[in-house]
This record gives sequence, C-alpha cells and structure tokens, in this order.
Amino acid sequence: MIPQDVMKQIRRIQIRTSHVVNDILAGQYESVFKGQGMEFKEVRAYVPGDDIRMIDWNVTARTSVPHVKLLAEERELTVMLLVDASASLRFGSVGRFKNELAAELCAVLAFSAIKNNDKVGLVVFTDDIELYVPPSKGRRHVLRVIREVLAFEPKGTGTNIPRALKFLNGVTRRRAVAFLVSDFMADDYEVPLRIANRRHDVIAVSVSDPREETLPDVGYAVVRDTETRRETFIDTSAPVVRKAYERAAVERAKRRDQLFQRTRVDAIHVCTDPGRPYVSELYRFFRMRERRYA
Repeated sequence: MIPQDVMKQIRRIQIRTSHVVNDILAGQYESVFKGQGMEFKEVRAYVPGDDIRMIDWNVTARTSVPHVKLLAEERELTVMLLVDASASLRFGSVGRFKNELAAELCAVLAFSAIKNNDKVGLVVFTDDIELYVPPSKGRRHVLRVIREVLAFEPKGTGTNIPRALKFLNGVTRRRAVAFLVSDFMADDYEVPLRIANRRHDVIAVSVSDPREETLPDVGYAVVRDTETRRETFIDTSAPVVRKAYERAAVERAKRRDQLFQRTRVDAIHVCTDPGRPYVSELYRFFRMRERRYA
C-alpha cells in the first residue's frame, strides 16, 4: 500500500512535470535523441559517394570487393535512469530534499520518453544495487518509476557508482540513453564511467543543495556525514572555517566537472534552490545537444 503522503507527492510531480514536458521541452527530446540510435541493417557493395567510414573491412577482405554497412534508425530507444539512493540524497535545506528533486527530474525524463514511444527502466543503487525495474512503456509504468525513486527504502547508505554502471552494462545489451542521477559524492568511478559511455549515451545529472556550497554562521555546530555517520564539531562563526568549507566545495565541483570532460560525458547540474530552477538547466542541455547534432 502506497502511503497517502507519497501519493500526494506523485500527483504534484505529475501536474508540474506535464507542463514542462508538453510546453517547455515539447519536441526537443525527440530532436536530441531520435536518430542518434542506429542499428545494423545489411551489407551491400560499395558505390561511389558512399561514406568510406562505413566500409565493412571483414566482408571486403573476404570477397575482394568493397562493401559498406547500412544502418537503420532504431524505432524506439531505451532510457535508463540510474538513481543514487544513498543517505546524502536524503538532505535538503531550502524547501525539498535532493531525492525529491531527483524524482521530479526523473519524471520529466520518463514522461518525455514515453511520449516518444520509448522504454524507460530504473536502477536504484547505494553501495549495492537496491532495485531494478526493467524497461517498459506506458504511463502506469512511469508512475511506478516515480514512486520507487520517491519512496523506496534502501538498505545501504553509501555510494558505489562503478557497481551501478557495471550493472547497467550487464542488463542493457543494446545501446541506451542512461541518465546517472547522483550528488557524485564518491570516488574512483572515472574508468567505469568512461567504459559505460562507450557502450551507451551516458548523461550525468548532478544534484546539489546550497548548504553543500556555503556554510551559514550559526555558531558552534555538529556536522554529520550522512553516509559514514561521522560527526565533526566546528565553529561556523569563524570566517576562516566558512571560507575553507567554500573552497573545498568549489574544488570538489571542479574535480567532478573535469572528470566529466575527460570521459566525454555531458552533464546536467540541478540544485534544490528554488532560485535555480531545474527547467533552465534542462533547456540548456537540450539546446546544447541540438546544436551539436544540427
């Protein structure tokens, strides 16, 4: 039985995201992702004007006649949502938690996918794989995906991005569009991310909260790491402490973004701050993709 408060959240998300999907991002999802997925159709003899990059060298060597591969556009795509459910996502200081923002963003992506007749699958992970919902279509399926992102109670508290990416490669044989939704408070995931992005179109969705960037002056306070449960006693009234906190946050974000650049993974950065609406960042991402493929 789904708790009543969760049902209310799902309804609110459904109402808000329908406007984003139908009015703001209408057509952009299709223009960005449709046509990028291609599958092998057949091989035929090379004719002048064919793209030499499509030459099938194995068939050419066997027959001594140049042959090229013909590709056909896939009629449907598979969109995989890899959602971090670690303890650090159950944090928020300005209106809502990071996992609630993640759920709403996943709703926008999932509704955009089914509107274009694509399949949507879900992987919920912490330091282990907590839940797998195989790709499927339909509004009921998408509502289940949203419900799981919102209300699923994980057993673990940590973050293991490499395990999630390895699981993706294991269950999704064909090329998929994979949104990796996390706060990326983790280490040692560069190589698995690079490998996964070669097989799939991986897009990193980084979710943050303003309190992870700046520390308020509230005097002496106990700061607790939600994943390791380690506590630290600090004096937030000291300017040197707040500046050190901000420098560490800037450096952490810089290392993360440099990693995305090295692995050629596109990124969407969203924040729980109401003054930084996720719709603007989504729009920026889709426009950037449109220009790339124009």
